[in-house]
Amino acid sequence: MHKTMKLFSAGLIAGLAIFATGCGNDAEKRPQGTLISISAQGEASQVPDIANISAGVVTEADESQAAMQANAEQMEKVMRAIKKAGIDEKDVQTSGISLNPRYDFQPNRERKIIAYQARNSVSITVRKLDDLSKVIDALTAEGANQIHGPSFSIDDPEPLLTEAREKALKMAQVRADAYAEALGTKVRRIVSISEGSHGGMPRPMVMRAEGAMAKDSASTPVASGETSVSVNVELVFELAK
Repeated sequence: MHKTMKLFSAGLIAGLAIFATGCGNDAEKRPQGTLISISAQGEASQVPDIANISAGVVTEADESQAAMQANAEQMEKVMRAIKKAGIDEKDVQTSGISLNPRYDFQPNRERKIIAYQARNSVSITVRKLDDLSKVIDALTAEGANQIHGPSFSIDDPEPLLTEAREKALKMAQVRADAYAEALGTKVRRIVSISEGSHGGMPRPMVMRAEGAMAKDSASTPVASGETSVSVNVELVFELAK
């Protein structure tokens, strides 16, 4: 019985020692000085390498079925033009199909359906920007009478985000050092970091083609400019004497 009590006492003492050591580490981790929150933004830009456009066909007829049939026939030509332009199947996706009546509105008269409009559009990703003008011209030549875009972006934005992140962190550090110097303290450590990011792109333009372009007409001009991404960071610094 006496031996058991000795073992119990020894274990209790060891446990208290471990607990005291742990408490000491937690105490060291707790901020001892002044905390300051710094927000900073870093931005990086490069020439975009992909473009997205929306191309479609709008047809109209007296009957709904006729409008849809005419639309299907014209859209088939557009789809063949997309394939002929070298666009991969994975980069083409139907974005909308609709059929709507068009009414004749007259004062003091019941509205009357005078025609039906059928629409079919696809979203296209063009990965060779040098071919973008040719793709647009080919689509309109084969019957696309509604085109929206392009919107430019970067296929792999991670390297650019890394550059923007580094700029944001450096800016936050410079600001923290400035605060510390003004307060007669030093930056002891970073307590926490949080991040938010977003990409920017040139504003898309809207183009409408009413009919097939003449073969000898000028190619559609396109300017890709630059696309930028930005990273917003918020760091909490501990300042101490």
